[in-house]
Amino acid sequence: MDIASLLGLIFAIGLILVSILLGNAPFSAFIDIPSGLVVVGGAFAAALICFPMGSILKSPIIALKVILNKGEDRLALIKSIVELAEIARRDGLLALESKIGEINNSLVKTGLQMAVDGTAPEIVEEVLRTEVAGMAMRHREGKSIMDQLGRFAPAYGMIGTLMGLIMMLQDMSDPSGIGAGMAVALITTLYGAIVANVFFSPFAEKLGLMSRNEQLSMEIAIRGVMAIQSGESPRAIDQKLQTYLPAKQRELQ
Repeated sequence: MDIASLLGLIFAIGLILVSILLGNAPFSAFIDIPSGLVVVGGAFAAALICFPMGSILKSPIIALKVILNKGEDRLALIKSIVELAEIARRDGLLALESKIGEINNSLVKTGLQMAVDGTAPEIVEEVLRTEVAGMAMRHREGKSIMDQLGRFAPAYGMIGTLMGLIMMLQDMSDPSGIGAGMAVALITTLYGAIVANVFFSPFAEKLGLMSRNEQLSMEIAIRGVMAIQSGESPRAIDQKLQTYLPAKQRELQ
């Protein structure tokens, strides 16, 4: 679980709720179901125009990944690659065939299986990089959905506010109700701003960061596989792959 994302979400929602409770207006004044329907429903309706139905249906799962995301353990990945390199250096590349089933990283597993099968290095690298490109494309689509929802929500909030103002101005017979009507009209704008800036836009940025981190881990995996196939020494592979780590993490080795 991503503690930073969870805490950020809790703090953002908590600050808004505390501010409302400390204010003069009752909490019920900030609740308006039609406004919520206009903002959330409108944003998703607009997203349906932009993206395929299947992608929109997956958006809740994509958003959940922001909270349930586990950080990439690149140290463990490098250690496992070096251990495989030691086996290949000591017993030959074919000795890795019995270890492939124990490999957790799918990219390393695919690359070493192809290497053991005698596939040319350039083809192995091409297949692995195609896998990375496909993953990046899927991630870009997920991030793009969140980005667009973050854009549409405030726009539909403004649409809802204008609708509320029009309905309010249709009946000016009771001046005492103008203030309450104006407050209800502005709730939709508030909802749009909250939904966009607490959920959609931050989630999109976190998805982009997660994608970049995963691509870096996949680059480490590809470099490791290619180094093992070319017969480089485990120490050289270890030193090469650790250059992808921050200096402080390398000092722990």
